[in-house]
Amino acid sequence: MITNRTFTMIKPDAVENGHIGGILEKITSAGFKIVALKYTQLSKRDAQKFYAVHSERPFYGELVEFMTRGPIVAAILEKENAVEDFRVLIGATNPAEAAEGTIRKLFATSIGENAVHGSDSDENGGLEGAFHFSSREIY
Repeated sequence: MITNRTFTMIKPDAVENGHIGGILEKITSAGFKIVALKYTQLSKRDAQKFYAVHSERPFYGELVEFMTRGPIVAAILEKENAVEDFRVLIGATNPAEAAEGTIRKLFATSIGENAVHGSDSDENGGLEGAFHFSSREIY
């Protein structure tokens, strides 16, 4: 199932550091259309559910705590080849290894506080977007 949509979150670290505008500017300048956008905060239950795939990993508890410590910006983005193009735009999880000009190189501070989430597949992009947005919130 190939789609032209992907899901992203601007994570609490980037929100706290005042990077919402800069990140959204990078996204739109790269040709992505924002079709859903929400400033919200994940509850512990929602973060546990969203990251359930990582529940057996040693970093799961820290991840849930981090993602619930402050507000996030959730968005569904549209562009041809959205998932792959967005993964390139955000860069490597470790900002020290991210390519110059990528979102994580510019705005992330560490592997754990890496500024943004990006869906890793078309299927997950659809599932993650549906987790955060009802159909009436997507344009």
